[in-house]
Amino acid sequence: MDALGAPGAGIAIALENLFPPLPSEVILPMAGFAASTGRMSLIAVLLWTTAGSVIGALALYGVGALLGRDRTVAIAAKLPLVKVSDIERTEAWFLRHGTKAVLFGRMIPVFRSLISVPAGVERMPLPVFLGLTTLGSAIWNTVFVLAGYSLGENWEDVTGYVSAYSKVVLVGAVLAVLLFVGARMLRPGVGRRRG
Repeated sequence: MDALGAPGAGIAIALENLFPPLPSEVILPMAGFAASTGRMSLIAVLLWTTAGSVIGALALYGVGALLGRDRTVAIAAKLPLVKVSDIERTEAWFLRHGTKAVLFGRMIPVFRSLISVPAGVERMPLPVFLGLTTLGSAIWNTVFVLAGYSLGENWEDVTGYVSAYSKVVLVGAVLAVLLFVGARMLRPGVGRRRG
């Protein structure tokens, strides 16, 4: 960001979408702080970080679209504890709730990147995907950039709150996986392939 300004913040956020371990929860408040010092425009930071989010999400959408349903099912069917019938139910759920999943998924750590893949697999209409991704990313980015902007030199305080939020999400995900594995082990049977 020091070298490239607001476009640098956008590049960092695009990379965060492709490599979730890079935390937007640190990048965005830091960009807000930089804007508060006058090193870059607040509007430019918001526009560039949202553009970076959309570009990163679009790349992952492309991966899902490139793999397609059949390859995704073939890969998943080889995984332990995964049944084709579960994939079919997930697919049906995404078809019913895909727009909400893409919009609100942009505000959940880690999931915010991964939601783009099933959207691509299911070939969610690109204008819809881009609109929902842009809106969800703009909301997420604005909250964190403005937090960094208003906190100034104390921008790192944001990470404490986000860390607690991320831990709650992580515990929820771990419990969901444990319930899934437990149900899988207690209920034998093999899913069927859709013709």
